[in-house]
Amino acid sequence: MRLFFRRLLLAVTLLGLIFALVLAWRVNTPLALRSSPLEIEIEQGSSMRQVARQVAASGVDINPWLFEALARASGHASRVKAGSYEILEGVTPWTLLQKLVRGDASQGEFVLVDGWTFRRLREELARLPGLKADTANLSDQEVLARLGVSASNAEGLFMPDTYFYAKGGSDLALLARAQRAMARHLDGAWSKRDPDLPVSSPYEALIMASLIEKETGIAEDRPRIASVFYNRLRIGMPLQTDPTVIYGLGPNFDGNLRKADLQADTPYNTYTRRGLPPTPIAMPSEAALAAALHPPRTPYLYFVARGDGSSEFSRTLDEHNRAVARYQKRKGNNR
Repeated sequence: MRLFFRRLLLAVTLLGLIFALVLAWRVNTPLALRSSPLEIEIEQGSSMRQVARQVAASGVDINPWLFEALARASGHASRVKAGSYEILEGVTPWTLLQKLVRGDASQGEFVLVDGWTFRRLREELARLPGLKADTANLSDQEVLARLGVSASNAEGLFMPDTYFYAKGGSDLALLARAQRAMARHLDGAWSKRDPDLPVSSPYEALIMASLIEKETGIAEDRPRIASVFYNRLRIGMPLQTDPTVIYGLGPNFDGNLRKADLQADTPYNTYTRRGLPPTPIAMPSEAALAAALHPPRTPYLYFVARGDGSSEFSRTLDEHNRAVARYQKRKGNNR
């Protein structure tokens, strides 16, 4: 009987060793893929069993039970991260598991362009491949609440830049990064502002920067455009800038700014109201913020587009009218 148990123990040991060797070979053998590269989507909150099934369903030729067993035996079952992963030919079960544990997800790229409105930003976010549209059914105010931002208006609060995101991530996370970037930059720039600016807060500087952004055709003109607006503020002259009127029209603007639009009094009509509009009208660039906080001293009160992207600056109304006659024939295009 004792000999029987010894033989049984030896057989079990040998079987265990063989199983371990087979398992080691399997987990280090390249997997067959339906295509290469192959995209695997791991959903947020998935258990390891669900992850294994998602891997197999994506086109990886692996037994879900084997992949789950590997994860549990190696202590990685609770460490797999959600996201979109690009898998290439030659991947093994072990290297695939390591990739999921590291969160080595494939990335998308989003360029937040200078001068976009928040409405345009949301439209572009909705088109991004691989990004979860968690804001799809939220109002602008609800988006701000989710971001923990107490502002009453979202315009201007997001920094133009290039943002990389993990596919399968949330659009809220991307917006949060852009909002934090603008807040940091604005606070830092405000602390280094020129003295005696006719704006009293970082938010007013942000509003001014958005006007400069929307009026600028070429980068070299930003500082002088800033000086014109500040000169007007100092003497109580209306800013008279078309982009604010257009912003106030919102989706109703059809591309043609009419005389009646310039005469209709709204909070954003800087022809009928003095001072800054109530909010920014776009997402200003770093360069526009710099111009708003470090404007040169000039004698200019007027500017008009030359038609090549640049502007002609004038000190008096007579000079301005001559410039308008020279560069713009269509009525209503002067500023």
